[in-house]
Amino acid sequence: MKMISPYLSFETERLILKPFEISDAPFLLILLNSPKWLQYIGDRNVHTEAEAVEYIQVRMITQLEKLGYGNNLVIEKESNIPIGACGLYERPGLPIVDIGFAFLQEYEGKGYGYEAASRLLKAGKEDFGLQKVCAITTKENVTSQKLIDKLGLKFIKIITIEGDKENLMYFEKEL
Repeated sequence: MKMISPYLSFETERLILKPFEISDAPFLLILLNSPKWLQYIGDRNVHTEAEAVEYIQVRMITQLEKLGYGNNLVIEKESNIPIGACGLYERPGLPIVDIGFAFLQEYEGKGYGYEAASRLLKAGKEDFGLQKVCAITTKENVTSQKLIDKLGLKFIKIITIEGDKENLMYFEKEL
């Protein structure tokens, strides 16, 4: 019998957003090692399904249990296929909750990122009581910058996060 997660899932017209579970490790392994993830987000050193399970347990479920929100698997409703991730994150080095997203390349440019992130911004305010969110991206990741702008976040400054060698663009939005 499959356990029902006590954490919130969300739906949009075309998508289901549900917290990552251990059973999602095979998809996460693919996403974390996709070319654009490696180029713009960085290598998380997750190269086996067992490492993906550990990543979900340590990085995702821990935050979910602590805050009630975190990283969500994004599933296309019509096909029931996982296509990416979108979440609200508490990140060391950032002053407020960060919204982030990543999709497999074949699902980019179809509006899924905007649809998923818009729904999570609404949930951030209505379900989790957040007053403000931020987003970060590299200067080279123009696609993410466009989505961040479309979501209404405004560029504030260039930052560096401890342990990260790259300068990042930092954006914020009042909810």
